[in-house]
Amino acid sequence: MRFLNPKTDFAFKKIFGSPESGDILVSFLNAMLDLHGDDRVASVQILDPYLAPPILGIKNTYVDVRATDQAGRQHIIEMQVINHRGLEERVLYNACKAVAGQLQEGVDYVALQEVVSLVITDFEMFPEVNGLRHSFRLRTADGRTYSDKLQLVFIELPKFGKQASELSDTFDRWAYFMREARKLDEIPAELASDEDVAHAMRLANLAGMSAEDLEAHRKREDFLYIVREGYVLARQQGEAAGEARGEARGEARGIEIGATRARDQTWAEAIARLMATGMTEAQARAMLGLLPRGV
Repeated sequence: MRFLNPKTDFAFKKIFGSPESGDILVSFLNAMLDLHGDDRVASVQILDPYLAPPILGIKNTYVDVRATDQAGRQHIIEMQVINHRGLEERVLYNACKAVAGQLQEGVDYVALQEVVSLVITDFEMFPEVNGLRHSFRLRTADGRTYSDKLQLVFIELPKFGKQASELSDTFDRWAYFMREARKLDEIPAELASDEDVAHAMRLANLAGMSAEDLEAHRKREDFLYIVREGYVLARQQGEAAGEARGEARGEARGIEIGATRARDQTWAEAIARLMATGMTEAQARAMLGLLPRGV
C-alpha cells in the first residue's frame, strides 16, 4: 500500500472535506481541539470552503475545509505546510470574516455562533513555547473573558515526537497519521484499532484513486517541494549575504580600530617624550593641541 501525503491541501481536502468524511472530521476535531463532555462535536455538515465576503469589495478567500456542527459552531480547518509573511493575519482575517458573514439583514447580533479556526502547521510557529497545541480567545490582560465567539487553535506537528508504540489516545493517532501517512506501506495496528483513523487511511490509499487525482496530487507535492526548497535557498542566500556584509563591516571596523589605536599610541609616545623634559602631562597635551584628559 501507498498513501497520500495528508499535508498537501489536495489530500487534506479529500480526507477531511469529502462527503464521506463526516465521521472522520468529527473525530479529528474532538481530538485536535481537546473537546470533552457537552463541548464535543457529535455531527458535522461539511460546507463550501469558499468564504464569501459579506460586503462587496472585501477580499475573497478559500480555506481547506469548512463545517458546522450540531451546536451551530463553524469550524475552519487548514493544513499549513509553509510559513510565510502574513500567515497569522490571514488566519485571523478568515476567522473574522466567518463571524461577520453569519448575520443577514434584520438578524440580531445575539444570534452569532462561535467560529473555531484550526490550523495544523508543518513547522514550528511558536518555537519559544514547549507545547504543540495553542488556543487563543478574546481575553482581557488579566484573563477575563470578553467573548467566546472566536477561537484560534494551532497544532505544531514538528513538536509531536511519539512513535507508533507510544500512541496513547485519539490525538496521538491523528497526529501520527498526519506526520507519517505518506511514509507508510500498510495501516499500523495502532491506527487500525481506531475506526475513524483507519477510515482516513483507506481514503488516503493511492490504490483507490483515479489517474486524474493521482496526477493532481503529484503536481501539488511537486509544487510544495519547489516552494519549500525556494524558501531554503532564499534563506541560505540571505545568510551568506549577511555573513559577507558582516565580514566586510568587520574588516572595515578592524581597520578603523587599528588606525585609532595607532594614532593613540603615537600621541601617547609624543606626550611621554615631552614629559621627559620636565613638562606636566597637561602642559604636554596643551602643546600638542590635545584636549585635557577626561574632557
